[in-house]
Amino acid sequence: MGIDQSYSEGTFVYVSNGEDGDIAVMKLDPETGDMRMVEKVPAGPNVKHMALSPDHRFLYASVRSEPFSVITYLINSETGNLTQLSKESLPHNMAYISVDQTGRFLLSVSYTDAKIAVNPIGFNGFVQSEPVQVISTGPNPHSILVDQSNRFVYAPHLGNAQIKQFLFDESTGVLTPNDPAVVYTKDGSGPRHFDFSPNNRFVYVSNEMDGMVYSYKIDNRTGILTEFQRISAIPPNISLEPSTPAAGYGAPEMEDGEVTTIGVADIHITPDGRWLYVSERVTSTITAFAVDRHSGNLTYIGSYDTEKTPRGINIDPRSNFVIAAGQESGHVSVHAINQETGELEPLNRYESGKDPNWIEIVEFD
Repeated sequence: MGIDQSYSEGTFVYVSNGEDGDIAVMKLDPETGDMRMVEKVPAGPNVKHMALSPDHRFLYASVRSEPFSVITYLINSETGNLTQLSKESLPHNMAYISVDQTGRFLLSVSYTDAKIAVNPIGFNGFVQSEPVQVISTGPNPHSILVDQSNRFVYAPHLGNAQIKQFLFDESTGVLTPNDPAVVYTKDGSGPRHFDFSPNNRFVYVSNEMDGMVYSYKIDNRTGILTEFQRISAIPPNISLEPSTPAAGYGAPEMEDGEVTTIGVADIHITPDGRWLYVSERVTSTITAFAVDRHSGNLTYIGSYDTEKTPRGINIDPRSNFVIAAGQESGHVSVHAINQETGELEPLNRYESGKDPNWIEIVEFD
């Protein structure tokens, strides 16, 4: 399918297809939610996590097959097309990558090797293969992000139910443990992914193993997190057992061919700060919450069917749509957000490729 030239704005969706080893580029109509395929760009076997530069000029993709690497793509702001600029080695098999607010450093974590790394990014957007820092850390770190002030970094560790807290030096890229260095969550919770509220006051963490969302207040002076709420992301009519840390790339635990344990995955808050969504891979659902922007508290809205095994979800910049990648369906689905209630309405689904898992969305004026 070609681009629909009637779309007046340039909103583009990027989906990494791990088994196909490529990235699907789609164009999104920001009003209707319709999408059209633009192209598929080669990346490498088991391409997984992606991240955008703050200025949206570059897309970075982590390839989790040997030799472990990160690819830098230049984004064409008019067409959405990607041009590969460089492919540089990473120190380990990196499950998650992100970019600091200056665009000068790539942060990454290795789930399998228990490492945190920081690599410099040149003015040309190229990631440099020699890291600024590699930190040996606890078991199964699953994500890493810097807050909007660019002073504090957090890294949830699924294997020991901890969230590491760091001070970030944006001039050097060096991470220093905060005091305290660790936020302890409930044993067996499995903190996986997280997102910041748009006002940078709250952090919301999806817990893979117990199916909960843990909410934290950020001390904007020190960066220390303080927990204030726990709420389930599992559909209330479903009974699943807590899971254990997965080996390798994190597939839900199987028993006699049937998944019986919790597999919460991705989490994102809308850019307007009103709604929060969490994907659950075993039930193939997205759970919606209303966000109290003053207190940060979440209120359960409902759980909605989506693609089979939704490993990754994301939200468009206008807070109109949730897009979900079905790791086992090979498709992505677009869900409209009800602007009054936060409920989701399924619109259309589109073929992406084998093993779609991570989604990035960018809009150009």
